[in-house]
Amino acid sequence: MEELKNYGHQHPLLMLNEEQLLGNGNGVVDCSRCGGKVSAPCFSCVDCCGFYLHKTCAEAPLELNHPFHRHHPLVLLQNPPSSYTRCVCDFCDETCEKFIYHCSCGLDFHIKCALFTFNIAERNLKELEHVALEDPSFSSENDVETCCAELPLKMDHLCHRKHPLVLQFNSERRACKVCQVTQRRGFVYGCSPCELAIHIDCASPLPVIEDKNHQHPFTLFWRQNPFICDACGTEGHHVAYTCGTCSIMVHKKCISLPRIIRHSYHIHRLFHKYLIHKEYFESLNCVWCHEVVDTEYGSYFCVDCNVIFHVNCALHGKGWYCIVSQENEDDKSLDIPVNSITKVLERNDAGEATVIEHCKHKHYLMLSDKMREHGDKCCDGCLLLISAKFYHCLRCDFFLHKSCAELPKKKLFPKHSCYGKPFSGPKPFILTSDCMFKCVLCRYLSNGFSYKCNECGIHTCLRCPDLILQDAVKIPGHKHPLLFYYDYERQCSACGGGYLWRKSLDPKHWFYHCETCDTSVHVDCVIGKYSFIKLGSTYNEGNHEHPLTFVNKIHYYLECVECGEPCEDLSLECAESGCNYIAHCKCIKPAINDRY
Repeated sequence: MEELKNYGHQHPLLMLNEEQLLGNGNGVVDCSRCGGKVSAPCFSCVDCCGFYLHKTCAEAPLELNHPFHRHHPLVLLQNPPSSYTRCVCDFCDETCEKFIYHCSCGLDFHIKCALFTFNIAERNLKELEHVALEDPSFSSENDVETCCAELPLKMDHLCHRKHPLVLQFNSERRACKVCQVTQRRGFVYGCSPCELAIHIDCASPLPVIEDKNHQHPFTLFWRQNPFICDACGTEGHHVAYTCGTCSIMVHKKCISLPRIIRHSYHIHRLFHKYLIHKEYFESLNCVWCHEVVDTEYGSYFCVDCNVIFHVNCALHGKGWYCIVSQENEDDKSLDIPVNSITKVLERNDAGEATVIEHCKHKHYLMLSDKMREHGDKCCDGCLLLISAKFYHCLRCDFFLHKSCAELPKKKLFPKHSCYGKPFSGPKPFILTSDCMFKCVLCRYLSNGFSYKCNECGIHTCLRCPDLILQDAVKIPGHKHPLLFYYDYERQCSACGGGYLWRKSLDPKHWFYHCETCDTSVHVDCVIGKYSFIKLGSTYNEGNHEHPLTFVNKIHYYLECVECGEPCEDLSLECAESGCNYIAHCKCIKPAINDRY
C-alpha cells in the first residue's frame, strides 16, 4: 500500500483500493478536502481517524498555475482567509468552507472546481471523467461545465482584431464589451493587454433568432461602430440584430422585449412600440426618470393616458413590472370604485346628500358647515381638523370631512408590491377603521381610517395615497412641482434625512418660526408624535379583558401596569368601573410601535 505524507493532516495516509475502501466505513465516506463522496483509489489515515481523500485531492499541488488565470498562482489554503465573512467559489457560486484555492486578486475556488477547470484547460479528458464520477455536480447535464470543456482556448474575434481572445476567469470583474453587463463569476474570453472581456454567449451569438413578439426573424449583423437600438433607444456595441422587412436594428436582448406589461407606476397596461407620433402626447417625460423620451425609438406607453416610459426604465427591476401574456386580457384596473356612503337618506335642492348612512359608522350622519360649533373637532377619517363641509353624528362624537365620507370602499394601488413578492399588477386596498395602525408611508401611528392591502395587510393613512398616486406634487413654500424618484439618494431638504430627531435647528431644513416672538421649533415638535390618534377613542386589540381608551395624562401620572414607569406619554386606560388598568401604548402586547 502506497504511503503519503499529506499537507493538512498530522498522520501519514495510505492508498486504498476498492476492496479496502469497502472495509472502511462500508465504502461510504466523504473527502476531507472537497467534501465529495470518496471512490477508489483514495487515501485514508493510517491511524483510522476518519480522514479520507480523493487521490486527485491528495495530490493537489500547494500552488496551482492555472491556464485560465495566468497573472498569479492559486494557493491552496486549509481555511478561507480570516478577513472573509463568507467565501464563495468563483466557478460554481457555492460557499467555500475549507480547503480552497485562493489568489491575492480575490479569486477563490473549491479544490474540486480549481482542478476541474485546470483539466478543462489542459484538456485532460480522462481526469474530467473521473471527477464527474466522484461528484454528481460535475455531470454532463451541467451546461456550464459541458460547454466549457468544448470551447476553444483561443479565438480570433471580429469585435477585437488586434489580439486573439483567451478563455479565462473574469478576475478583474470587467463588463462585457458586447452587452455591457458585468458577470462576476465564470468564464469570459479576454484580452489582458487591452483590458477587455466578452461573455462566452456574446462571443458566439446565434446567426438568426425568431421571437413570438415579432413577425419576422432577426439576422445577426457584426458592427465595428456603435449603434442605437431601435427597440430601446440606447447604444449598442458590435453585435446587432436586424429585421430587413421592418428596417430596424436592435440589441440581442431587445428581440424578446415583452409586448405588454403592467407597471407599479401606472394603473393601466403599457404597450411597447418602435415609433410613436409625439403629437398624441402632452408630455414626453418618462414617468420613472422624468427625462424626455425620444419617440423615434422604442418605448412603453399607455393607450388611454398621457403616460410614457423609456424601455429600460419600465423594465428597471423585475419587482416593478409584470408581463401581460394576452393582449385581450380584461383590464380590471378600470373597475368603477364603490362609494363608502352606503345610503343617502336626504338631499338638498342642489342635490347634495345631507343625511347619509356610512359603511364605517352605525348612526346617521348629517351634513354641516357650522365650523364655529365644532371648530376644534377632528375628522375621524384622516384625523385632521374639520374644515368646510363635513358630516357629523348627532348621537356621538363622530365627524367626517365630506371628502373623506365620499372615499371609495376599495382603491387600486399601482405603486405597491407586497413584501417579498414580485409585482403582479395594481393591488386592491380596502377602507378600514377597526384597528390601530402605523402608516407604511409616513410612519405615523393612527387610529383613524386606513386603506389596507388585502394580501400583505399593510396600512396607509388617508393622507398619503393621493400623494403617492401623483407623478408631481405641489407644496407650499416651493415654486416648482416636486417629482417622485425611487432610486434618488439625497438628503431631505425639509428634515435633513437622518437628522429628523436631533434637537438643534439647521437653517437649511424646514421648521416653524414666529417672527413676532423670534421662536423656532422642529416640524415634528409641532405635529407631535401622536397627532393622528383620537383621544377618548376605544382600542380593542390588546390582551386586557375590557376595552381600553386612549388618554394623555397631563396633571397626574399613574404607573404603567406593564413596565411600572409613570404614564406621562400616550397611554391606554380601562374605563370599566373598579378596573385600574393603565399602560403605555408601547407596552401593550402586541406592541403598537413595533408594527411594520
